[in-house]
Amino acid sequence: MDDTQLLRYSRHILLSELGVDAQQRFGESHALIVGIGGLGNPVAQFLAAAGVGTLTLIDADRVDLT
Repeated sequence: MDDTQLLRYSRHILLSELGVDAQQRFGESHALIVGIGGLGNPVAQFLAAAGVGTLTLIDADRVDLT
């Protein structure tokens, strides 16, 4: 974990339940989210903010420019 990551996740690392080892595992983890609607969108944001290393997002909907 580099200095930037230590600074970014310092509040998570301070938690006695987590620490540096758990945050390192978050960074090495991969999460798959199927459906990026009302629930999938905030879940993706929270996982990214928690430091999950790779997120794969799958949604069958089309995006329109409206």
